[in-house]
Amino acid sequence: MLKRLFSVSAIILITTLSYGQEVKKESETVKTKMEVFTSKTGSITKFVDNKLPNLSASYGAAETRVRKITNGAATAYFYQITKEGKYSNSVASIEYSDLMELLKAVKVLKGEVINDIAANSDYRENKFVTVDGFQVGYYVSKGKASWYIKLEKQGSDNTLFIDNGDTFETALTDAKRKIDELKR
Repeated sequence: MLKRLFSVSAIILITTLSYGQEVKKESETVKTKMEVFTSKTGSITKFVDNKLPNLSASYGAAETRVRKITNGAATAYFYQITKEGKYSNSVASIEYSDLMELLKAVKVLKGEVINDIAANSDYRENKFVTVDGFQVGYYVSKGKASWYIKLEKQGSDNTLFIDNGDTFETALTDAKRKIDELKR
């Protein structure tokens, strides 16, 4: 009986110790395209901003610009939207290829909003999310569509409510035009 008790105790002890020895991996934070591009070391990084008209929102406006970043021989363009918050600013940096995808997505969303309103659901949401976590979409409640953009994956006070999809589509088109002009 004593042998059996020691055996069971030994098994429990070994099992407990083996779980305690596992090495926990630190959670890696996912970097945005902007962070990846600007974090290259060993070269000079230059930022050049070109202001665009403010993006009008239901509760104020957000500043917009095209940012050209040169890191060594590489160049990238980002459309940036900055919402001033009470304690800090929220900034979305949308890389050119994501900008092109957003333009396509907004056209699709604009085509679907009428059907979603007509569906007469209690609540319905339709959105597009980029790789970096930027979101554009709308939700339908009580027969009315409310458009929004969410600038960052995490944090609070990072959502802008816009009047309609046309407003945001115009802003994206202006940004694309400016980037195309700067690339020449």
